[in-house]
Amino acid sequence: MTMTGTTPILAPSLDDIEAMARQAFAELPATFRDLVEGVVFVVTDFPDEDVVREMALESPFDILGLYSGLPFGHDAGGAVMQDVDRIFLYRRPILDYWCETEEALEDIVRHVLVHEIGHHVGLSDDDMEAIEAAT
Repeated sequence: MTMTGTTPILAPSLDDIEAMARQAFAELPATFRDLVEGVVFVVTDFPDEDVVREMALESPFDILGLYSGLPFGHDAGGAVMQDVDRIFLYRRPILDYWCETEEALEDIVRHVLVHEIGHHVGLSDDDMEAIEAAT
């Protein structure tokens, strides 16, 4: 915690990051949001050990977010879905990136959302940049 005069400055909480994600998602073009209708946002401090291992990360700070769910364009084939599509946002790596780059935190959260959804649905980097520029 840092102090400014007598007011403490606290790092954004898990709930703060989730609120930013919900706001950023609401501001994305409807056609883009519709690609992941019903997606759930999960904000944790770090990815779990399985993600770190499966993605061969050197550090849990090496990933800002992750889309987890049924591959785009596939259905469950009549099977009961065991899980919902989720976008994980990793608070501590996001805050670390924010401190290093001095970009607006809301812009970083929006960028992570666009890229996680974009990669999930197979968009190119140019497509994702156009979506970010439109918001």
